[in-house]
Amino acid sequence: MILVDTSIWIAARRQPRVAETLQQLIEADEVTLALPVRLELLAGTAPHQRADFRRSFSAIPVMYPSDEAWQPLPEWIARATDAGERFGLADLLISSMANEIGGLVWSLDKDFERMEKLQMVSLYSLPH
Repeated sequence: MILVDTSIWIAARRQPRVAETLQQLIEADEVTLALPVRLELLAGTAPHQRADFRRSFSAIPVMYPSDEAWQPLPEWIARATDAGERFGLADLLISSMANEIGGLVWSLDKDFERMEKLQMVSLYSLPH
């Protein structure tokens, strides 16, 4: 399963390769939407587009953070700060949610690449 980050949904509007891959993953039922991502996308949706947003995203399963998803965050924050890194809470939570289901995160956000180097997340990459 692939948790698709906000940056990919935005990029899909402008980058045909991203849009095509995203559509293929959706059709293969490989995509889930982490609640923090859904909320970020909703926050960026104009009032007149909300009905379309709800309709478009209704077929994509939403993953809610479990109690277990929060548990590694204090250790990860310590590991990150010890390595001179800082990450946003939403990104940490998305990574933990992906790990919880043995999934990947697909993002263009460089923070996730730095998190992967610290072994906090595994990332999905566009096929060559």
